[in-house]
Amino acid sequence: MPNIVEIAVGNENFSTLVAAVTAAGLVEALQSPGPFTVFAPTDAAFAKLPPGTITTLVQNPPQLGRILKYHVVAGRYTKADLDELSEVVSLEGTTIRLNFKKNEVKNANAIATDIEATNGIIHVIDNVILMGP
Repeated sequence: MPNIVEIAVGNENFSTLVAAVTAAGLVEALQSPGPFTVFAPTDAAFAKLPPGTITTLVQNPPQLGRILKYHVVAGRYTKADLDELSEVVSLEGTTIRLNFKKNEVKNANAIATDIEATNGIIHVIDNVILMGP
């Protein structure tokens, strides 16, 4: 079974996410044993950001890293686990509100859930989740 990074690299819908994780220097961390739960935005989700946002973030690896860490939670949470929670704490340190019974992760919707990896689990989302209230 592949790890989280290997799954992302092998899926053409995650090319922007893979490029961002690489630019932020987080590949090694996401290949570690974890476990992690990743809310993974698709390329289409990144495309919804205002023009120039991704370029600006890639040029600012610390800020990009914070945003990406906001999409990762320590621990392995399946959809069934998340259905019972109203929030989780991201690796960035901020709370992410969710209503997973409705597939809601803050300002995004989970469009695929429970993608198993050796070091965690991936839930695919349709927007980049925004930090803040």
